[in-house]
Amino acid sequence: MSTGALALILTAAVFHAVWNLAAKTARGDTAVFVWCYFTLGGLLCLPVGLVQMLRTGAAYGWELVAAALVSAVIHIGYATLLQTGYRRADLGVVYPVARGVGPVLTMVVAVGLLGERPGIAALTGGAVVVGGILIVTGRRLLRRGDRLRTGLLYGSATGAAIAAYTLWDSFAVTALGLEPILYFALSSVLQSAVMLPWVLRRRSLIRPTWRTDRRPVIVVAVLSPLAYILVLYAMATTPVALVAPVRESSIVIGALLAWWLFKEPDPVRRTLGAAVVCAGIGLVVSG
Repeated sequence: MSTGALALILTAAVFHAVWNLAAKTARGDTAVFVWCYFTLGGLLCLPVGLVQMLRTGAAYGWELVAAALVSAVIHIGYATLLQTGYRRADLGVVYPVARGVGPVLTMVVAVGLLGERPGIAALTGGAVVVGGILIVTGRRLLRRGDRLRTGLLYGSATGAAIAAYTLWDSFAVTALGLEPILYFALSSVLQSAVMLPWVLRRRSLIRPTWRTDRRPVIVVAVLSPLAYILVLYAMATTPVALVAPVRESSIVIGALLAWWLFKEPDPVRRTLGAAVVCAGIGLVVSG
């Protein structure tokens, strides 16, 4: 992995961690909140994407809309699975399983089916990154409880969705050669359009949600696109088998920020996990 690609992914990880912390403060309706930041993010990115397309002279056909629509559907499925899992099971089970299964499945598919051939050191580093993430996210997976099976189910399904959109978006910006900013902007607009009928049934909640959650909506609408667009640019030049685990370093950053800002427990475990992730990233870069 090049230094430039690593810088893009780690910058994206910081943005991802910050917008997740902002999203944590939201108090309004979940579906309306998600729709608001999808819509605002798409509206912010679309003009920039169109200008970039005109500047480069790129011309796209059906593949741009089709690829963006597939991405939108997968991302909506991911968000729905994640929120349902959080409602029916413990976050401490769903979250680490999802963020661990996602990059592992991505690496397996990229190497086994897509023919990517990163070095042994890089693959080992990816596995070490996933291990560090599990250290940071805690030990609840070792605990037994009535909702453990449900958490494992939804966490695994969410991880599969993460792998699906990661692999598809990598295909879109590499094989199809789509401009990442324009592709992401159109995907966000389509996500908003697909969710609109659902949100209209909850139209009475739009104004109160905007009134209470305006600030986190704006933060997420700005930083979430920035984070993922940087990842898309990295995937355009770097095997997705390496990008997937390194981008999950955002979990470590978020966990450390949560400990610092919200006084969440276990600073030693979080620091140890961060060190393991850093070691894994070092192996990825050297490989």
